[in-house]
Amino acid sequence: MTGFLIGDRDLSFLLYEHFGIEKLLERSRFREQGRESYDAILETAHRIAVEKFRPHNRASDLDEPRIENGRVVVHPEIGPAIAAFSEAGFAAAHHDEALGGMQLPWVVTQAAFAYFQAANLATVAYPFLTIAAGNLIAAHGTESQKARFLPPLMDGRFFGTMMLSEPHAGSSLSDVRTSASPLDDGRYALTGTKMWISGGEHELAENIVHLVLARTPDSPSGVKGLSLFLVPRYRLEEDDNPRAENGVVLAGLNHKMGYRGTVNTVINLGEEAACIGELIGTEHRGLTYMFHMMNEARIGVGSGAVALAYTGYLHSLDYAKARPQGRHPDGKDPASPQIPLIEHADIRRMLLLQKAVAEGGLALCLEAALLVDDQRTHPDADARRDAGFLLDFLTPILKSFLSDRALEANDAAIQIHGGAGYTRDFPVEQFWRDNRLNPIHEGANGIQAIDLMGRKLGQADGSSFALFIDSIAETVGNARVVGGLAGHATALEEVTLRFARLAGQLLPALRQEPRRTLANASAFMEAAGHIILARAWLAQAATAERLLPAADGAEERAFLNGKIETCGFVFSWLLPRAEPALNLLESGDDTVFRMPVDSF
Repeated sequence: MTGFLIGDRDLSFLLYEHFGIEKLLERSRFREQGRESYDAILETAHRIAVEKFRPHNRASDLDEPRIENGRVVVHPEIGPAIAAFSEAGFAAAHHDEALGGMQLPWVVTQAAFAYFQAANLATVAYPFLTIAAGNLIAAHGTESQKARFLPPLMDGRFFGTMMLSEPHAGSSLSDVRTSASPLDDGRYALTGTKMWISGGEHELAENIVHLVLARTPDSPSGVKGLSLFLVPRYRLEEDDNPRAENGVVLAGLNHKMGYRGTVNTVINLGEEAACIGELIGTEHRGLTYMFHMMNEARIGVGSGAVALAYTGYLHSLDYAKARPQGRHPDGKDPASPQIPLIEHADIRRMLLLQKAVAEGGLALCLEAALLVDDQRTHPDADARRDAGFLLDFLTPILKSFLSDRALEANDAAIQIHGGAGYTRDFPVEQFWRDNRLNPIHEGANGIQAIDLMGRKLGQADGSSFALFIDSIAETVGNARVVGGLAGHATALEEVTLRFARLAGQLLPALRQEPRRTLANASAFMEAAGHIILARAWLAQAATAERLLPAADGAEERAFLNGKIETCGFVFSWLLPRAEPALNLLESGDDTVFRMPVDSF
């Protein structure tokens, strides 16, 4: 718990005892690795997060990016922190050793990343975007693009961004207007304005590699006409070093409620000088390629939200243990000493809510990372395919449901601090402000709900949804034989069967009346989220029950009992929240669809 970032014992429990990631060592890609090296990597991540990222979290929030002499200035501690991150190899950790990476499993890199996210989500956003941009180029770029751009992205000399939104379009990518005209040498000249670009302009790196959605001449309308372009801030010379400016011009900064350390920009392309870009892949398949980065970013949004919930939980837990206030309802003698806040039942309720979201959310995010590893490295082709399908279904849930619940958890952290939590004397108010962006960016949560119900439910003839249901059935089956968990297993099975029946009814409704049916997509997301969170906790409780008889010491027994008791809280307090959502969906209520616009 050093640094109040992520629970070290919890992370170890999830990686080794719950998910058993050491089984990955049987695969050829990871055969030369081991738990000792993974622990050293996690320890290094924790140390750098505490020493380099956490100290300026408040300072960079107060000293937000600004423009001086035409250049963006950010808080001075941001650059050294990212340099330490890159020098330790984290930007390249999952890449091939032949490319200079450590060839780590994605689940290990994401576990390490959780420390940085909890320490300073705004600063880690720069390498987060850079890593995702590099992954897209590695997956879809030409050999020349990989050779010129991957190495500097991996070693931290270049940073990356994604340029999707525009001032008039927001999340509606079908309305993107930025144009890309072909040149004689195979490159393209881009013209347009991009909005809400995180990391879009700064002096932290030698170059910024923008991945830009744009339209070529005579392209089809809508998203089918979008192509993807690699647009560097500075053009590369023959020696692959950046020198000449490339017509990427800062038009302004967006000033945010939270996440202030991450510069957010409006960018003009090709307004004052030619902006030259290279096509990635083939024309009109840009959104398909961009989904490689967007889906990674969406899961990253969920994990970042969870990290803020986790650090908020640890801070409020410490405050609740140390702060004396009031007395028990049956102990009103004013002469008696005050009791610590944590002795009050309602404080424990709010702590349990935070623990449920933080530790349950972390389990779900690490599970998603394991699915990425299975998708890439599992020796069985069917298992690789199924991992991809299940990951597709989970992605909007991790982004949307976890960001909503994490915000609720941070709200509880403020409440536990009382009036002090609403001041800048304590960090919990910043955690809430930083987290408030997560339900919005990388596709607002309403869009994620529409994606889940409207696309993922029927994807691959229902294969993704079937795998989701199968994963719950497997957990239920494992937990049912654990005496203390049989009741929880039955409860989850019943609500899941109801959810599956409802999904079968929704599919024809989606084909016949998509607008009316999708009007209640947020309720579908709410039910799915609480079901998967309960499944994550039932699985953890089963692992804890298995380990408890051999637990060594009071501290370890308390940790494992904490897992079991929190599972009970989830089934008593949180899983029942799925019931109203299911009731509404089953009723076919169309209030939000039929409400006339002029009646608001």
